[in-house]
Amino acid sequence: MEQMQFSAIVLMTLLTLALVFLLPKWKSWDPIINKARRLMACGSALLALQFVLQYTLGLRAMGVTQAVLLNLVVFVPCSCLFTFALLYLQRHDRLSRKDWLPWVTAYLIILVMLTVGYLASGQPLLTDTPEMRWAEIVGCVVYFLVQLRSTYFCFRNMRQMRRALGEYYDRDLSEMLRWMKNSTLILATISVTAPIVIFMSGWILAIYGILFIASIFYLIFSFVCYAVSNNNELLKVAEKSAEESEEHEKAAPEMDEKDSQRIEKAVKQWIEAGGYLHNGITVQQAADNMHVPRYQLTAWLKTTEQEQFSHWLTRLRIEEAKRQMLAHPEWSNDTIAEYCGFGSRSYFQTVFRKQTGQTPSSFLENACVEKSDNIM
Repeated sequence: MEQMQFSAIVLMTLLTLALVFLLPKWKSWDPIINKARRLMACGSALLALQFVLQYTLGLRAMGVTQAVLLNLVVFVPCSCLFTFALLYLQRHDRLSRKDWLPWVTAYLIILVMLTVGYLASGQPLLTDTPEMRWAEIVGCVVYFLVQLRSTYFCFRNMRQMRRALGEYYDRDLSEMLRWMKNSTLILATISVTAPIVIFMSGWILAIYGILFIASIFYLIFSFVCYAVSNNNELLKVAEKSAEESEEHEKAAPEMDEKDSQRIEKAVKQWIEAGGYLHNGITVQQAADNMHVPRYQLTAWLKTTEQEQFSHWLTRLRIEEAKRQMLAHPEWSNDTIAEYCGFGSRSYFQTVFRKQTGQTPSSFLENACVEKSDNIM
């Protein structure tokens, strides 16, 4: 256990230094990234402090109660900081009192319960007593509930972000949200398991410690990778576009039959001209090429089966890919992907299998078999 704690100290210290000194050189101009970075750095520094205290004081050797006491006092604000870093990125600095007030309240309740348990026991603070054990159990339940609440909001924000991306970009950009999704799952898992596992000892605690350290490393390292990419800027553009489109739709009168027919005609001409085969287009670019208002195109898309811009284009491209594979069976998947507007061969294969339930090669083989059966 001591070796694990020492390794955690070194790792958390290095991650903190990377967040404080290395990342600003790459992304110092983005205020939202900077706020999230500072929150992440404070969280990792608190974790390093927690492991330092555990290591130097030998709390685990003293007993479970002593170690749990430190975990509650230090790890709860650490978990809060990591959660707020995610929320800052998701909401672009739009946090309110209802976001931070539950955390402050929960932490105060935990401190009060620990104080009451200490006073009721009448023993030194680092003593294993029933009063302190019950105070820690109540504190763990409070932490679990507040973390669960924040996790719900994180997932709700991600659904909104995914919809904004789908209504703006020409392809599925769920990769941009994978880090946030995985990080939220990590925090949720910690909130569920930590209140239980920290009361344990032996090999179960050792395995959990390794997984915990690996999860925090993934959380911070992935944040650094996310920060140096343009994902945050792309998300802001997509969400701003979605908000503007909603405002236009509310202000404009509902589309009548004449407007709907005009949009359908423009869409048909755009499809016939192969506009959907260009990679990297946005709903604004498509609307400009069709010579129709963007909000009207967005409103028309909501009447289709796919509803969202990216889903609609994906269906068009998959159908085109099927036609080209049948017409040119000698073409490679790279050629098909490039011709049909997919960003890469791997993305094309993933989307094709998701849409059709089979790989491109399986589709072509089955088509050839069906053709042979029809000839016979």
